[in-house]
Amino acid sequence: MKHDKSVTWKEAFQTSPGPDSIREAAWLTLKGICMGSADIVPGVSGGTMALITGIYEKLLQAIKSADLRAVRMLLALDFKGALARIHLRFLLALFVGIGAAIVSLARLINYLLHHHPVMIWSLFFGLIAASILVVGKKVGRWSPGAVAGFVAGIAGAWLLVRQIPVATPETLSFIFFSGFVAICAMILPGISGAFILLLLGKYEFITATLKNPFLLDNVVVIVVFCSGCLTGLLGFSRVLSTLLARWHTVTLAFLTGLMAGSMVKVWPWRLVLETQMIAGKLKVVRDRAVMPHDLNAEMLTALALIALGFVAVMLLEAFSNTRNA
Repeated sequence: MKHDKSVTWKEAFQTSPGPDSIREAAWLTLKGICMGSADIVPGVSGGTMALITGIYEKLLQAIKSADLRAVRMLLALDFKGALARIHLRFLLALFVGIGAAIVSLARLINYLLHHHPVMIWSLFFGLIAASILVVGKKVGRWSPGAVAGFVAGIAGAWLLVRQIPVATPETLSFIFFSGFVAICAMILPGISGAFILLLLGKYEFITATLKNPFLLDNVVVIVVFCSGCLTGLLGFSRVLSTLLARWHTVTLAFLTGLMAGSMVKVWPWRLVLETQMIAGKLKVVRDRAVMPHDLNAEMLTALALIALGFVAVMLLEAFSNTRNA
């Protein structure tokens, strides 16, 4: 849309792709809440939620819409043209849900991870197990190339989740870098941005700022971190979009493999092998998955949560398919 004074702000806003009704916007915001909730947990990816709810490729296209042409429009003061070009209606509804989930659930998720780890990991184990089936179906024909991509995804995720978290500086430049890397992982199904932050030694530091987001020092950290996220998001989304456009089947198979390889990280029952003081806090640096020994109330509850997570994803996928039909 070229600069035209006769075009109203509302018309420019409505030109961009996105939900056409309050109901559709609410549904997209709910998907954003699912993505944000997943992104908080180390080992679970918001990209996985985007895939199973059927908005993954739309999300990549929406992020890509904030391109150089849109920037040139802004520099030329063609604000209405930029508004029409950028998929703002889609992004606004989605990121409202993501932001609301991250800010409101950060404290709760941290509490559950520390006090009821088996329960929350059981729920997410069921979610990811079902997600593998859902995304695997989207691959379609499993050619040798797709199988190779799947195996490569498993290997990549398996190697990543075995890395040991490290202590790192709290400089603004490193916080920017952490946001840049974490957001790239966050939009990859199976690779958790929160887990990348854990590896970079910045998970608890960032979540602590989100618990008190209005303190001046925390505002600075959040702005710098979000700037890194924005930079990574705009760049990496183009890479993924290109891969899906040129090698759709192999790329989807690779993404499915990433989720499958990450399953070892979210297995609920674990034996701690080694701990280490990192940044003044005791961290688990090495553990391994074990089978539960006793059929007690905790195990039955965990199994019920695995089933609940699995069924929830299958129902969500079925409902999304119905709405998109």
